Amino acid sequence: MTSKSGKTVATSARCADTLTKEHDTASGRKQRSDGIEARERLLGAALRLFAEKGYGKTSTREIAGAAGVNIASISYYFGDKAGLYRAVFMESMGAQADGIPLFDQPRLTLRQSLEAFIAGFLEPLKQGDLVRLCTLLHFREILEPTGMWTAEIASIQLAHDALTRVIGRHLGINQADDDVHRLAFSIAGLGVQMFAYHDVISTIRSDLISTPEAVDAWAARLADFAEAMVASEAARRNPVNDTPLDLVSDN
Repeated sequence: MTSKSGKTVATSARCADTLTKEHDTASGRKQRSDGIEARERLLGAALRLFAEKGYGKTSTREIAGAAGVNIASISYYFGDKAGLYRAVFMESMGAQADGIPLFDQPRLTLRQSLEAFIAGFLEPLKQGDLVRLCTLLHFREILEPTGMWTAEIASIQLAHDALTRVIGRHLGINQADDDVHRLAFSIAGLGVQMFAYHDVISTIRSDLISTPEAVDAWAARLADFAEAMVASEAARRNPVNDTPLDLVSDN
Protein backbone atom coordinates (compact mmCIF):
# COMPACT_ATOMS: atom_id res chain seq x y z
CA MET A 1 0.00 0.00 0.00
CA THR A 2 1.49 3.32 -0.96
CA SER A 3 -0.96 6.00 0.15
CA LYS A 4 -3.36 7.09 2.86
CA SER A 5 -6.05 6.94 0.22
CA GLY A 6 -6.54 7.59 -3.46
CA LYS A 7 -7.75 11.03 -2.44
CA THR A 8 -4.53 11.81 -0.59
CA VAL A 9 -2.29 10.71 -3.46
CA ALA A 10 -4.33 12.68 -5.98
CA THR A 11 -4.37 15.72 -3.73
CA SER A 12 -0.62 15.60 -3.10
CA ALA A 13 0.15 15.14 -6.79
CA ARG A 14 -2.25 17.92 -7.73
CA CYS A 15 -0.70 20.30 -5.22
CA ALA A 16 2.81 19.44 -6.38
CA ASP A 17 1.71 20.15 -9.95
CA THR A 18 0.17 23.38 -8.72
CA LEU A 19 3.49 24.49 -7.24
CA THR A 20 5.11 23.96 -10.62
CA LYS A 21 2.39 25.94 -12.37
CA GLU A 22 2.68 28.73 -9.81
CA HIS A 23 6.42 28.89 -10.50
CA ASP A 24 5.79 28.92 -14.23
CA THR A 25 3.35 31.80 -13.82
CA ALA A 26 5.96 33.77 -11.89
CA SER A 27 8.40 33.06 -14.70
CA GLY A 28 6.05 34.59 -17.23
CA ARG A 29 5.07 31.42 -19.06
CA LYS A 30 1.62 31.37 -20.62
CA GLN A 31 -0.93 29.47 -18.56
CA ARG A 32 -4.43 28.21 -19.24
CA SER A 33 -7.14 30.46 -17.87
CA ASP A 34 -9.91 27.97 -17.15
CA GLY A 35 -11.48 27.92 -13.70
CA ILE A 36 -9.99 24.67 -12.47
CA GLU A 37 -6.46 25.80 -13.20
CA ALA A 38 -7.10 29.20 -11.62
CA ARG A 39 -8.12 27.47 -8.39
CA GLU A 40 -5.07 25.22 -8.51
CA ARG A 41 -2.74 28.16 -9.06
CA LEU A 42 -4.32 29.99 -6.13
CA LEU A 43 -3.76 26.97 -3.89
CA GLY A 44 -0.12 26.67 -4.96
CA ALA A 45 0.64 30.37 -4.54
CA ALA A 46 -1.18 30.53 -1.21
CA LEU A 47 0.63 27.48 0.16
CA ARG A 48 4.00 29.01 -0.62
CA LEU A 49 3.15 32.45 0.78
CA PHE A 50 1.29 31.24 3.88
CA ALA A 51 4.14 28.83 4.68
CA GLU A 52 6.89 31.40 4.19
CA LYS A 53 5.18 34.51 5.63
CA GLY A 54 2.31 33.28 7.78
CA TYR A 55 -1.42 33.94 7.54
CA GLY A 56 -1.40 37.43 9.02
CA LYS A 57 1.38 38.80 6.83
CA THR A 58 0.05 37.46 3.55
CA SER A 59 -2.50 39.50 1.61
CA THR A 60 -5.06 38.23 -0.87
CA ARG A 61 -3.74 40.68 -3.43
CA GLU A 62 -0.27 39.20 -3.06
CA ILE A 63 -1.61 35.67 -3.48
CA ALA A 64 -3.63 36.59 -6.57
CA GLY A 65 -0.60 38.31 -8.09
CA ALA A 66 1.63 35.29 -7.48
CA ALA A 67 -1.02 33.00 -8.98
CA GLY A 68 -1.54 35.26 -11.99
CA VAL A 69 -5.31 35.53 -11.48
CA ASN A 70 -7.80 38.28 -10.69
CA ILE A 71 -8.18 38.91 -6.95
CA ALA A 72 -11.93 38.32 -7.29
CA SER A 73 -11.12 34.66 -8.00
CA ILE A 74 -10.34 34.16 -4.31
CA SER A 75 -13.85 35.19 -3.32
CA TYR A 76 -15.34 33.09 -6.13
CA TYR A 77 -13.56 29.84 -5.26
CA PHE A 78 -12.92 30.16 -1.53
CA GLY A 79 -15.17 32.89 -0.15
CA ASP A 80 -12.42 34.86 1.53
CA LYS A 81 -8.83 34.66 2.75
CA ALA A 82 -9.80 32.40 5.65
CA GLY A 83 -11.54 30.00 3.26
CA LEU A 84 -8.46 29.89 1.04
CA TYR A 85 -6.23 29.20 4.04
CA ARG A 86 -8.56 26.43 5.17
CA ALA A 87 -8.43 24.82 1.72
CA VAL A 88 -4.64 25.05 1.60
CA PHE A 89 -4.27 23.56 5.07
CA MET A 90 -6.74 20.70 4.57
CA GLU A 91 -6.11 19.80 0.92
CA SER A 92 -2.33 20.00 0.60
CA MET A 93 -1.49 16.61 2.12
CA GLY A 94 -4.93 15.22 2.88
CA ALA A 95 -6.27 14.18 6.27
CA GLN A 96 -4.80 11.30 8.25
CA ALA A 97 -8.29 9.91 8.76
CA ASP A 98 -8.60 9.37 4.99
CA GLY A 99 -6.38 6.30 5.17
CA ILE A 100 -8.17 4.46 7.96
CA PRO A 101 -10.00 2.00 5.65
CA LEU A 102 -6.67 0.97 4.16
CA PHE A 103 -4.99 -0.20 7.37
CA ASP A 104 -7.80 -0.84 9.86
CA GLN A 105 -9.17 -4.08 8.44
CA PRO A 106 -9.53 -7.27 10.53
CA ARG A 107 -8.53 -9.44 7.56
CA LEU A 108 -5.07 -7.84 7.36
CA THR A 109 -2.05 -9.21 9.16
CA LEU A 110 -0.27 -6.90 11.57
CA ARG A 111 2.52 -6.44 9.03
CA GLN A 112 0.08 -5.49 6.28
CA SER A 113 -1.68 -2.98 8.52
CA LEU A 114 1.58 -1.37 9.63
CA GLU A 115 2.88 -1.21 6.06
CA ALA A 116 -0.32 0.48 4.87
CA PHE A 117 -0.34 2.95 7.77
CA ILE A 118 3.32 3.96 7.44
CA ALA A 119 3.44 4.02 3.63
CA GLY A 120 0.39 6.28 3.58
CA PHE A 121 1.90 8.51 6.24
CA LEU A 122 5.10 8.95 4.23
CA GLU A 123 3.51 9.31 0.78
CA PRO A 124 3.67 13.15 0.78
CA LEU A 125 7.46 12.95 1.18
CA LYS A 126 7.60 11.95 -2.48
CA GLN A 127 6.21 15.32 -3.56
CA GLY A 128 9.41 17.32 -3.19
CA ASP A 129 8.91 20.98 -2.30
CA LEU A 130 5.31 20.33 -1.32
CA VAL A 131 6.26 18.51 1.87
CA ARG A 132 8.69 21.24 2.95
CA LEU A 133 6.06 23.92 2.51
CA CYS A 134 3.31 21.89 4.16
CA THR A 135 5.53 21.06 7.14
CA LEU A 136 6.48 24.72 7.48
CA LEU A 137 2.80 25.68 7.26
CA HIS A 138 1.93 23.24 10.05
CA PHE A 139 4.70 24.63 12.25
CA ARG A 140 3.43 28.15 11.63
CA GLU A 141 -0.11 27.10 12.49
CA ILE A 142 1.08 25.70 15.82
CA LEU A 143 3.01 28.89 16.64
CA GLU A 144 0.49 31.31 15.11
CA PRO A 145 -2.82 29.44 15.55
CA THR A 146 -5.86 30.23 13.45
CA GLY A 147 -7.93 27.26 14.63
CA MET A 148 -6.97 24.88 11.84
CA TRP A 149 -4.62 22.85 14.04
CA THR A 150 -7.57 21.93 16.27
CA ALA A 151 -9.37 20.50 13.25
CA GLU A 152 -6.22 18.63 12.24
CA ILE A 153 -5.93 17.06 15.69
CA ALA A 154 -9.49 15.74 15.34
CA SER A 155 -8.44 13.91 12.16
CA ILE A 156 -5.26 12.67 13.83
CA GLN A 157 -7.30 11.27 16.71
CA LEU A 158 -9.46 9.24 14.34
CA ALA A 159 -6.34 7.71 12.77
CA HIS A 160 -4.80 7.16 16.21
CA ASP A 161 -7.90 5.37 17.47
CA ALA A 162 -7.87 3.16 14.37
CA LEU A 163 -4.22 2.26 15.00
CA THR A 164 -5.00 1.33 18.60
CA ARG A 165 -7.71 -1.00 17.29
CA VAL A 166 -5.18 -2.65 14.99
CA ILE A 167 -2.70 -3.10 17.82
CA GLY A 168 -5.41 -4.32 20.19
CA ARG A 169 -6.58 -6.99 17.75
CA HIS A 170 -3.08 -8.41 17.43
CA LEU A 171 -2.41 -8.25 21.17
CA GLY A 172 -5.72 -9.99 21.84
CA ILE A 173 -7.34 -7.17 23.82
CA ASN A 174 -10.66 -5.46 23.21
CA GLN A 175 -10.08 -2.12 24.93
CA ALA A 176 -6.96 -0.03 24.41
CA ASP A 177 -5.16 0.74 27.68
CA ASP A 178 -2.52 3.38 28.33
CA ASP A 179 0.32 1.21 27.03
CA VAL A 180 -1.51 0.57 23.75
CA HIS A 181 -1.98 4.31 23.36
CA ARG A 182 1.72 4.87 24.12
CA LEU A 183 2.62 2.28 21.50
CA ALA A 184 0.32 3.84 18.88
CA PHE A 185 1.79 7.30 19.51
CA SER A 186 5.30 5.86 19.24
CA ILE A 187 4.57 4.12 15.94
CA ALA A 188 3.06 7.31 14.50
CA GLY A 189 6.11 9.16 15.80
CA LEU A 190 8.31 7.11 13.49
CA GLY A 191 6.57 8.83 10.59
CA VAL A 192 6.35 12.26 12.20
CA GLN A 193 10.12 12.45 12.63
CA MET A 194 10.52 12.04 8.87
CA PHE A 195 8.68 15.32 8.35
CA ALA A 196 10.12 17.19 11.32
CA TYR A 197 13.67 16.11 10.38
CA HIS A 198 13.22 16.40 6.63
CA ASP A 199 15.75 19.23 6.22
CA VAL A 200 18.20 17.54 8.60
CA ILE A 201 18.00 14.23 6.72
CA SER A 202 18.31 16.01 3.37
CA THR A 203 21.47 17.76 4.58
CA ILE A 204 23.17 14.82 6.29
CA ARG A 205 22.10 11.91 4.07
CA SER A 206 20.04 13.20 1.16
CA ASP A 207 20.00 9.89 -0.73
CA LEU A 208 17.85 8.40 2.05
CA ILE A 209 14.93 10.66 1.20
CA SER A 210 15.55 12.19 -2.22
CA THR A 211 13.53 9.79 -4.42
CA PRO A 212 10.20 7.94 -4.21
CA GLU A 213 12.13 4.68 -4.12
CA ALA A 214 14.15 5.92 -1.14
CA VAL A 215 10.96 6.86 0.70
CA ASP A 216 9.51 3.40 0.00
CA ALA A 217 12.67 1.76 1.35
CA TRP A 218 12.46 3.84 4.52
CA ALA A 219 8.76 3.00 4.89
CA ALA A 220 9.64 -0.70 4.79
CA ARG A 221 12.25 -0.25 7.52
CA LEU A 222 9.83 1.72 9.68
CA ALA A 223 7.32 -1.11 9.30
CA ASP A 224 10.05 -3.45 10.59
CA PHE A 225 10.65 -1.18 13.58
CA ALA A 226 6.93 -0.84 14.31
CA GLU A 227 6.41 -4.60 14.10
CA ALA A 228 9.26 -5.12 16.55
CA MET A 229 7.71 -2.59 18.93
CA VAL A 230 4.41 -4.48 18.93
CA ALA A 231 6.27 -7.77 19.48
CA SER A 232 8.10 -6.22 22.43
CA GLU A 233 4.81 -5.11 23.97
CA ALA A 234 3.35 -8.58 23.44
CA ALA A 235 6.34 -10.14 25.21
CA ARG A 236 6.05 -7.67 28.08
CA ARG A 237 2.41 -8.62 28.57
CA ASN A 238 3.16 -12.36 28.44
CA PRO A 239 6.54 -12.81 30.17
CA VAL A 240 5.95 -16.46 31.13
CA ASN A 241 4.94 -17.57 27.66
CA ASP A 242 7.85 -18.57 25.46
CA THR A 243 5.63 -18.30 22.39
CA PRO A 244 4.66 -14.70 21.53
CA LEU A 245 1.08 -13.79 20.82
CA ASP A 246 0.07 -14.25 17.21
CA LEU A 247 1.39 -11.09 15.59
CA VAL A 248 0.78 -12.31 12.05
CA SER A 249 -2.97 -12.75 11.89
CA ASP A 250 -5.91 -12.66 14.23
CA ASN A 251 -7.82 -15.23 12.20
